[in-house]
Amino acid sequence: MLKKIFAAAALTAASGAVFAEEAPALPFGLSFSGSAAVTTDYRFRGVTQTQNDPALQGGFTLGHASGLYFGLWGSNVNFGSGTPSLELDPSIGYAVKLESFSSKPVLDVGVLYYNYPSANDLNWAELYGKLTFANAIAEGDSLLTNLNYTNDYGGVSTDSWNVNVGYSVPFGSSGFGGVANVGYTAVDDETKYSFNGDDNYVDWKIGLTYGFKSVPGATAELAAVGTNMDTDGAYEPTSRGVETGAVFTLTKTF
Repeated sequence: MLKKIFAAAALTAASGAVFAEEAPALPFGLSFSGSAAVTTDYRFRGVTQTQNDPALQGGFTLGHASGLYFGLWGSNVNFGSGTPSLELDPSIGYAVKLESFSSKPVLDVGVLYYNYPSANDLNWAELYGKLTFANAIAEGDSLLTNLNYTNDYGGVSTDSWNVNVGYSVPFGSSGFGGVANVGYTAVDDETKYSFNGDDNYVDWKIGLTYGFKSVPGATAELAAVGTNMDTDGAYEPTSRGVETGAVFTLTKTF
């Protein structure tokens, strides 16, 4: 059922090791970074987690010079009456720059736990592996590829795979930039979990970003986000939560 994805999905937290040159130095090789955001709609892999309502989000990453890191990310959620209102996702992983490759990509592997404190039966863990390439096509751009796997998607004991490719590029020194993303999610046993009767779907995002020069670390993004889910027969609030819609987000990193 399509409604099930609302009660099981959470944003794939933006995790990664915090390298010393990217954050203030702390004792013992530690470093710290974080972010806070407000968005008009919390979408996870193209699907609303707030019934198309706004969300406040924030997180931090504590990293070590070895490449090990711990992250925590949270957001309000709304899956309907009687469902959890808070998502709080811890993650642990390891990130390293592959110096032996000419492109020097960053490899990031770890585990993310989608956690709903007031609804433990919805909790589930996911393994992830990411490769990020800087200056892949143009100066200052970033190309991200990732593969995620779980054997307990949505807490219903079924395998699921997600693959994703994302790209961001600045438009010169204007402060503006472009973002694009496409992902594919599939589950192994559609009798346990399905997306409106199907066992797979595609999601996408394409949009514009702007970095505020007067406020370091502050960015705005306006993007079209959606999926190819079949919404025939679905009532309007449900279909609106998976169809392409505009999402505006303000983010401040620190």
